[in-house]
Amino acid sequence: MKGETHRVVIIGGGFGGLYAARSLSSAPVHVTMVDRRNFHLFQPLLYQVATGGLSPANIAAPLRRILVRQRNTEVVMADVADFDPANKKVILHDGELEYDSLVVAAGAETGYFGQNQWAKIAPGLKSIEDATEIRRKVLSAFEQAERETDPKIREELLTFVIVGGGPTGVELAGAIAELSHNTMKYDFRNINPADARIILVDAGERVLAPFPPELSKNAHDELVKLGVEVHNHHRVGAVKEDSVIVKHEEEETTIRAKTIIWAAGVQASPLASKLAAATGAETDRGGRIITEPDCTVPGHPEIFAIGDMACYKHQGEHPLPGVAPVAMQQGQYAAKTIVNRLRDKPVEPFKYNDPGSLATIGRSKAVAVLGTWKFTGFIAWVLWLVVHLMKLIQFESRLLVLMQWSWAYSTFNRSARLITGEDYRQEELDDILNS
Repeated sequence: MKGETHRVVIIGGGFGGLYAARSLSSAPVHVTMVDRRNFHLFQPLLYQVATGGLSPANIAAPLRRILVRQRNTEVVMADVADFDPANKKVILHDGELEYDSLVVAAGAETGYFGQNQWAKIAPGLKSIEDATEIRRKVLSAFEQAERETDPKIREELLTFVIVGGGPTGVELAGAIAELSHNTMKYDFRNINPADARIILVDAGERVLAPFPPELSKNAHDELVKLGVEVHNHHRVGAVKEDSVIVKHEEEETTIRAKTIIWAAGVQASPLASKLAAATGAETDRGGRIITEPDCTVPGHPEIFAIGDMACYKHQGEHPLPGVAPVAMQQGQYAAKTIVNRLRDKPVEPFKYNDPGSLATIGRSKAVAVLGTWKFTGFIAWVLWLVVHLMKLIQFESRLLVLMQWSWAYSTFNRSARLITGEDYRQEELDDILNS
């Protein structure tokens, strides 16, 4: 029976892939969800893990648990190695999967504009590992500064540079400012955490460039009130272990800092280039596959490319942005298109319905655009809270996050300020081997 059913393989358990899978729950198809991780990650809240506000488990949920009641769906934890469109096969590192319809939603990763060597020094924020590494670097900097006697080195330890003025950069800058000025205000004896310099560097003329200018200005002003130094029109020329070289017009400046965080760019998952090579599809500068109006790969109507790895140019002057709502709607559209084809129903081109944009700057500080309505301050912040709570996949996650946020709002505390990482694991192994 299973072999006679239309086989849908979905690559990626992010927003696009998961919404596609869930939209096929009652369809006459067999769905195979493939991801190299066993969980769905709510990426918009990664910055809160990176700054100790939430724990990783608060924003992630096992894919098997999410899809446990979906009897036509199975989950496969595996790495995709390549694609064989001629034979309708997905090549895994340890096997292969046959499909009748393929949905590729492999997402994106941090982009360094050809300077990938910067990745070791300036981590991006795309995974739980990225978030916990940033958390380790930020919190360790304060701990090291507490014991440092050299004023110059202490200043470098207490300088934090965030590159990129989009929502991630703004949210990180605001969160680190609140962490230093409020949360850890009385935690140390030899340093004042409020002496920390938080520097936001952005090449554009204003932060949150996709937002209306007045909201960008509001975000800029709120960041300044929090003590963040905002440097627009500044391009990064080099990233080193203890400094960032930035360029403004013809002038070069070196910012001495031990902690550098990259929030300036993204590029499509490497699977996008593999799919492009296998199908002959074109890609844009960011490596995203340029799709047809129905979100399929040109010449391959059975293959959908959606979300951050796809470039959809058929609505408006610019391609659709790489944001969660686009991926969600494309996932639902791909599922509906597959079902309509099975029923010989006509298929309309994909049309994105923009639900609006939100970005938080800090406690009771946010900006929001919902249609023609624009909000700032507390109202925008409440809207941001509600939207993000409702988008979390599991009810228990919503409850836990609500409790964490309520506690943080009333106490200024961030309960997940834990320093973890590979350094400590290696120390444990060394102790065992040397004992």
